[in-house]
Amino acid sequence: MTGPDQPATQPVAALDASALMAPLQANVRLFEELDRLLGDYKLVVPESVQSELAGLATGAGKEATAAAVATDLADRASAITTEESYADDALVVLAELGETDYVVTNDGPLRDRVLERGVPVICLRGQNTLEITEP
Repeated sequence: MTGPDQPATQPVAALDASALMAPLQANVRLFEELDRLLGDYKLVVPESVQSELAGLATGAGKEATAAAVATDLADRASAITTEESYADDALVVLAELGETDYVVTNDGPLRDRVLERGVPVICLRGQNTLEITEP
């Protein structure tokens, strides 16, 4: 229970590469949608997600452009270090350890792995709206 001497803690939302690339790939207003769903929150991005985006951004085409924009968007979040070098595994471990309240992803297999660990997932619903999927 939160009293006058105990401020409410902000929920933590961890972003994966697909979520960060969604503004270009799916015309999603990512931060506006997160504001709508969560109100006041803290964003984190595992360093392995940042590495994945950097690798994708070195290519050519629409995916590389989306990854380059996503790399800039990731600067709005706090980088978080995990021992996992594979981005999806890092997000699953954050969920398992209770270090994130939500995982934001459009990756189906990752969504399923996170939900299996009892952590809600924020994902694309329809054309450009996000929704919370509860475990």
